[in-house]
Amino acid sequence: MPQSRAKPEGFDIEPRNRRFDIEEVAATDWHGGSPVRTAIFNALSLMFPVGEQYFIDTVKRLRERVTDPVLLDEVAGFTAQEAIHSREHSRYNDAVCAAHGLSVEKLEAPIRRRIRWARKYRPPLEHLAMTVAYEHLTAILADAMFRNPATLDGAHPEMAALWHWHGLEETEHKAVAFDVYVAAGGTVAMRRRAMLIVTFNLTRDLIRNMRHLLRGRGLSPFRIWREALGFLFGRRGVLRGIWGPYRDFYRRSFHPWDHPGDLAIRFRRGEEDEPWFV
Repeated sequence: MPQSRAKPEGFDIEPRNRRFDIEEVAATDWHGGSPVRTAIFNALSLMFPVGEQYFIDTVKRLRERVTDPVLLDEVAGFTAQEAIHSREHSRYNDAVCAAHGLSVEKLEAPIRRRIRWARKYRPPLEHLAMTVAYEHLTAILADAMFRNPATLDGAHPEMAALWHWHGLEETEHKAVAFDVYVAAGGTVAMRRRAMLIVTFNLTRDLIRNMRHLLRGRGLSPFRIWREALGFLFGRRGVLRGIWGPYRDFYRRSFHPWDHPGDLAIRFRRGEEDEPWFV
């Protein structure tokens, strides 16, 4: 297994206890008036509170195998960041579901059932491998967001601020679960297998949540697919360029800091004009 890589200088894990004024705007088509682009982000948000609590739990279950005091400090920072993310996305999701007449509990239920089954039948190290895979996906999505202005072009400023905040902190702690996994004796084969499973589950959960969010909006399936695929994979598609970082995860020598997250670092240092840094 690869050894832990150093983070970029001055790029420590910093929990920011932000509260975003999103209750009213989250109930609207906040992404440039587009119900489809809005639904993509909202569908992702609906996965986060359950997922982030799962990530915290899987890392903490194997924390006793960590002897490096620096990594232990990073686990504490990771836990604090993820807990605040879960809180803010819970508020976000409550507003979205209230506006659409949906139940947060019902939308979260398939993920909760999957976690319950896995906890019953799969070992803790395999759970941590799943967290490692999810953390890499969120990190490369965050990097794509910072690199491609089209990702949040036209979005309401408060919602853009929330997603930038979340993306920055995902970048800061992106190696923590991986380094705990290495310390706990995780294998390359288990890591690779986890990514295949996670990729399938994330795609399925995203599509299912979007279907619920867009039901009754009077949009044809053709329009939904055309706009969604264009936004994600078109000429300015927000997911263009992520194949390389995704594929790198399967390398035996992979480490999350092989991809430095340089644009997130620029945002952290205030080199971009973003009001949430003030």
